[in-house]
Amino acid sequence: MDGVFDGLLDPILNHPAVSLATNLCALFFVVFSAALIFWTWRDARRRGAMPWFWALVVLLFNILGWMIYMVVRPPEYTEDARERELEIKAREVELVRGAATCPACFKPVEPDFLICPSCMKKLRKECVSCGRALKLDWLVCPYCKTKQ
Repeated sequence: MDGVFDGLLDPILNHPAVSLATNLCALFFVVFSAALIFWTWRDARRRGAMPWFWALVVLLFNILGWMIYMVVRPPEYTEDARERELEIKAREVELVRGAATCPACFKPVEPDFLICPSCMKKLRKECVSCGRALKLDWLVCPYCKTKQ
């Protein structure tokens, strides 16, 4: 029985188109693997996650190593984390400095504004007697002692 099927696939496997397709698939695999290694190295470097280690893992385990890297990689780039920290520090400085902001749109407003110029939210009320800006919940004007 073995002798009947021995050479059955030889004409197909030895055909030039099959050989070309095999060579193209091998070339694609090599180029894809190199691109995957380079992308992993570059991404790990931008995220501060040991780029040479992860490039070696992808070199040894190919797609499985890349999938492991995708699961355990840091969630954000180092530059983004640094920018976020600087923004937080800048906001803290603004808070310490006492810059007033609109509670609705968070745009900067002056302490004596009655409404926000950006979103038109009512921020303060005007004293009926002296016309100065008062907080909305004040019942008496602290400047002229007039009940509101």
